[in-house]
Amino acid sequence: MAMGSLSEEDDFNPEINTTPLVDVMLVLLIIFIITIPVMNHAVKLDLPRAASQPNDVKPETISLSIDAEGTVFWNGDSINEADLAARIADAAKTEPQPELHLHAARTTQYEKVAQVMSAAQAGGLTKMGFVTETPK
Repeated sequence: MAMGSLSEEDDFNPEINTTPLVDVMLVLLIIFIITIPVMNHAVKLDLPRAASQPNDVKPETISLSIDAEGTVFWNGDSINEADLAARIADAAKTEPQPELHLHAARTTQYEKVAQVMSAAQAGGLTKMGFVTETPK
């Protein structure tokens, strides 16, 4: 009994098994068939060219101040309630609509602030902000 002996009777097949190689090549071929049309898919267009600068129009800022006694100031000018309503209506008609910055003293009654806010809303102003001071 001979174990591991080499004799001329043993079958030795010197050919290479090409089945795995063919499988890999077919997979690569399918990948290339799918991806190449996607990479070259483009439509050539002759688009018109125009040179322009962006037109960024910043809205005007209206400074509306209320002092401790309830006096209303429009950009530093003292006005009454009738003038306030008229100026708000005029400002609401402009394009772009201005921003209303409301400054109120700490001791101003809330009722006066609410009246000014109500007048701004009734006049058509939609952009309003409150300006506060930082503590020192």
